[in-house]
This record gives sequence, C-alpha cells and structure tokens, in this order.
Amino acid sequence: MADGKAGFHKGTKAKSLTRQKSGFKRGKSAEPERPAQPPKQAITMSTPLACPQCNSRRIWKDGLRYPRSNQGSAVQRWLCRECAYRFSDPNFKQLQKAFNGSDMSEHIQRILTKKLKTKTAILSYCRVSNDPAGRVSTGQPRLVQNLAEVETRQEKAAGATKTDQATVKGKVIDFLWWMEKQNYAKETIRGYGSCLRALLHRNADLFDPESVKEALAREKTWSQNRHRNVINAYTLFLRFSGLSWEKPRCKVTRKIPFIPMEQEIDDLIAGSSRKVAAFLQLLKETAMRSGEAKRLLWTDIDFERRLITLNQPEKNSLPRIWHVSTRLLQMLNALPKKSLKVFGDGPINSIKSTFIKGRRRLASKLQNPRLLQISFHTLRHWKATMEYHRTKDILHVKAFLGHKKLDNVAIYVHLDQKLFIDTDEGFTCRVAHNVGEAIALIETGFEYVTGEYTDGGKLFRKRK
Repeated sequence: MADGKAGFHKGTKAKSLTRQKSGFKRGKSAEPERPAQPPKQAITMSTPLACPQCNSRRIWKDGLRYPRSNQGSAVQRWLCRECAYRFSDPNFKQLQKAFNGSDMSEHIQRILTKKLKTKTAILSYCRVSNDPAGRVSTGQPRLVQNLAEVETRQEKAAGATKTDQATVKGKVIDFLWWMEKQNYAKETIRGYGSCLRALLHRNADLFDPESVKEALAREKTWSQNRHRNVINAYTLFLRFSGLSWEKPRCKVTRKIPFIPMEQEIDDLIAGSSRKVAAFLQLLKETAMRSGEAKRLLWTDIDFERRLITLNQPEKNSLPRIWHVSTRLLQMLNALPKKSLKVFGDGPINSIKSTFIKGRRRLASKLQNPRLLQISFHTLRHWKATMEYHRTKDILHVKAFLGHKKLDNVAIYVHLDQKLFIDTDEGFTCRVAHNVGEAIALIETGFEYVTGEYTDGGKLFRKRK
C-alpha cells in the first residue's frame, strides 16, 4: 500500500522481476508469466488503511451503498480478503461533514462499521442495559449478567410451557382410561380422544373453557356434527376434571341422505378389490354399519341356512339376523381365513382408504361423479329406503335397522315418497285354491290380501 497501489501480495513485484532476469519461459511463449491481480483501486481520501476486524491490508472495493441518512450520497463498501469481513468507509463521517455539515449519530456509525453477526458485535451491542431510559449498552462486563438472567428466564418459561403441555396430555390419557373403566364403547373413546387432540392442536387450554370457546369460534371448516361431538367430548372431560362450563350453542340440521341407484352400487362393487367388494355387498344386503361389519366373526355366518347374525351392534342398537343371498356367501367364503374376524384384525381405515381410491378411479373411468358421493353409510340409507318401498311397513324397517325409536326411520318414508313418485304402483294379483298354490305364491314374493271367495280361492298380490 506504501507505493500507492492496493490489493497486491507482498513481494509480487520483486518475484516478477527475478523471473524476467532469469529468462523463465513457459511453453513456446517468450514472455514471462504474469501473476493474477485483483482489480485496481483508486486512492481516495476515504481509502482505509486496514481491515477493522483482522487489521489486514488486503482489502478490495465491494460496491457502493446509498443510506438515507446521507441524502443520496454514496458510501464505499470494502471487503477483506483475509477474513471476508465487509465494512463501510470509516471516513464517511468526515465526508458527511464536508458535504452537508451534519454529524452522524453514534448508533448509525456503529451499524455501518461493525459486522452484526459476529460474537463480538452481539456481546457488545445487544446486551440488556441497566439504564431506565432503555439506552443500548456499550459493552460493560457487568451487564453480561443481565443478558444471562434474561436467557435463564426465557428457558424457565419454555420449560414451564412444556410441562403444562405434558400435564394436559397426561390428563387426557387419564380421561380416556376413565372412559374405559366406565365401559364406554371403543369407538366413543377413540372419537372423544380425537376431539380433545384437535382442541390441543388449535392451542386451546383444556383447563380454560373460554379458551376452548375461542378455538371453536375460530374453526370454520368443521361440520355441525363435528362441532357437536367436540362439545360433548369436552363437556365429559370437564365433568371428569371436576369443572363445568356453559356450553356454546350448536344446532345440527339433519340433511337428506344421498340415495344412489342400484346400478351405481353394483358398478362400485364390481370395480373394487375382492375384500372391499365383499364388504360392500354385505352392507348392501344387511344395512350394517361399517364398524359392525368390521367386527363380524366367521361363527356369525351360517352357510347352510344362509343366515348372518349380528350380536355386537353399535350405538346401543338391537341385535339382528338376516337371510342373505348365495352370491354374498360365495364372496365371503372366498376371503382368506387368517383371523376369527371375517375382514381381519386391521383397522377399519385400511378398508376405507382402499375403497376411496377405487371409488375415485371408477368415477373417472365411468365418467360418473355421483359415485364419489357413495360412502359406507350410504348403503345403509339405500337399503332402508328400498325396504320401506317394498313393504310400506315402517316397523319392519325399524327392526331391520336395529333402531329403538321410530323417529330415526321416519326419513325413509319421505325418501320413498319423493324417489318413487313417477313409478308404477300397480300390483300383480294371483288366486290360490289350495295350500300348495299359496305356498308357491308366497315363495315368489306374493302377499296374502283377504279371505276366501265363493269359489274357495284366496287372493294374493305383489308389486310390479
């Protein structure tokens, strides 16, 4: 730097002259090799003598900076080749005085001339000050203790948060075990646990009912049934914890279920895998819930008399027994018998995920988006509607589904009236003159209408 040029290695010029005198050549070229040199830098009044970080003189210009405090004037930036430290022109303060006669604040000068992401800068200019006015400390050693105290308080606060979360999760586990001891259904325990975890995922404090209400108010993607289930789960959790709350209003509007055509259900069964097809055919003929069908045992099936018995119903329903088709029995008999349960010991979600993938594929292949609306429970609604349409007996439909109240099956009367309004409600009539003819008519689906006529025959009818 003493010769007026910046950025050259020490001794470079002397080595070059030595090579020229000794006649050093490379290849066929007669000229001596010239060492690589950095860009030439002009000597200005603001050229620094050394890097403020490592005191190296090997520095390059690194562009210009236009700070707002300089009113559009440029500030030279420098780069150290030894430590890669970037810094501004240290003579910027004197230049600003020369141009506009104003002085820079110490804070701006400190930012422009210090590397902010170094340990020295952080310890020197980011400590907590004892000054009540909130001024930044200049690096007194006694203030290191303040920073350590702040970090300690933050660690304690973080530890307290983790402990609270662990306590809440432990309370939830105790609550689920309490439900197990109270003989709640496994599906109910699983659903309530899912509801409480959903509240925790939304940063709700389970020990603060107002926090839970805020989380419920912010949630806009849940259905009405989901809101109701979460409220019921949290109400039972508060009762277990010895607390109470004023439940928020939740009105569930009962929707009209989707009733597909039988051909659409058959297409879905034909396009599914062997296990899923047998599962769907069972739901179609018996109107079981999916959970009831999943827990069906091989001992519940009578292949000789074509009977299927349900002794483990869900939702406190009544046990049922059905007379099924030969096709369904053949499909069930083709399944592997590796477990006591017909559909294995795995979770119901494995069958459901396979069904959803196959349903999406068939809907695209057949160009029928109505298939996407068919779920496991849809088959229960379809079978109930068909049973009422066939028999016009609401009590038969109630017993077929296992319900204890007529209110739960009244919807199927309305569906039958709207879905089959344009169909022919005519009957086919037959007369039986003896017991053999009457038995034959009953076996083909005819029903007895009235008593004997003058010729001794009995009248039977069947819907067309």
